[in-house]
Amino acid sequence: MIYVVIGTKAQLIKMAPIMVELQKRGIRYNFIFTGQHLETVHKLRENFGIDHPSHTLYHGKDVTSLLQVVPWILTTLYMVLVNKRTLFEGRGGNDIVLVHGDTFSTVLGAIIGRLFHKKVGHVESGLRSYHIFHPFPEELNRLLTFTLSTVYFCESDEAVGNLRRFKGDKINTRYNTMYDALTLALDRSRDVSVDIPDEPYCIVSIHRFENIFLKPRLRQIIADVNDISKKIKTIFILHKPTKERLQKNGYMKDFSERVELRERYDFLQFQKILASCEFMVTDGGGNQEECKFLGKPCLLMRKTTERPADLGKNIVLSSYDKKKIDDFVDNYHRYESEPLHVDSPSKKIVDYLVANHYTSH
Repeated sequence: MIYVVIGTKAQLIKMAPIMVELQKRGIRYNFIFTGQHLETVHKLRENFGIDHPSHTLYHGKDVTSLLQVVPWILTTLYMVLVNKRTLFEGRGGNDIVLVHGDTFSTVLGAIIGRLFHKKVGHVESGLRSYHIFHPFPEELNRLLTFTLSTVYFCESDEAVGNLRRFKGDKINTRYNTMYDALTLALDRSRDVSVDIPDEPYCIVSIHRFENIFLKPRLRQIIADVNDISKKIKTIFILHKPTKERLQKNGYMKDFSERVELRERYDFLQFQKILASCEFMVTDGGGNQEECKFLGKPCLLMRKTTERPADLGKNIVLSSYDKKKIDDFVDNYHRYESEPLHVDSPSKKIVDYLVANHYTSH
């Protein structure tokens, strides 16, 4: 039996193609939702045609800060123990728990899998920045998940190499499942309505802990965004934790008139507005993947990246260097490239699950 344990919007976006592929083949799976981002996930599930979760372990407010993590984990583990008889079907010796990425839900799902003596399959495994604090806590979450996993689904040779000291099956899918999510989204977003500016624009999407938690860094991000807006209209996407930090520090009023603040879109709407923009400024790994596959110029507001192989084509690492930021904005057309067309990573993952008898119909 296959158990899919995820808890955030970003995870669902990248795991949805695997779940869709399982549904296409008539393969049963249990979708266990940890509830980390309860408020934002239901619309996304509808976008992809994903079945309702078999179990939702937490029904509180979205977990968007480190202070909320410990009580959320304790509550969720309690719910697992209370519902253990219905959570897992029997004592299947060849069951696997699939987790994704580098969130607290990733670690929690891996703990749940090992607690109940299941194999743990880590999707998007092997990515490393080799710097615990960039990004934090994602890099730490990756290391914990590597230790708990028994099957590793990697997107590149480099990711496989990063796992050389960990025992278990390593499957190289060659690309990230984001490719399949984009393919599904582009097909389903044709009739989606989004307010597209009537002039060239860029998109800014900032949400990582290291960029929004410390006031000096957040103020510098705002200053950089304002400078970018002097050259091109700028749409700033308000992720929930980013909005909370901006409001708490009184920074919402500090953006220039050329910066338009917009609430976060659902996945289909976002793909439509991303497709029409000139370039993107982001600290998100998922956004980096989107831009890579679409050939869209992308500036990473980070010091390091766990995907260094992507750099040099349409992805530029700012390292918070003002000269690099200005050069990218002034010359972003240099970083345009053709969209990629590759074999489905999600199908490779499902093929592995079928070949190793994790499936039931």
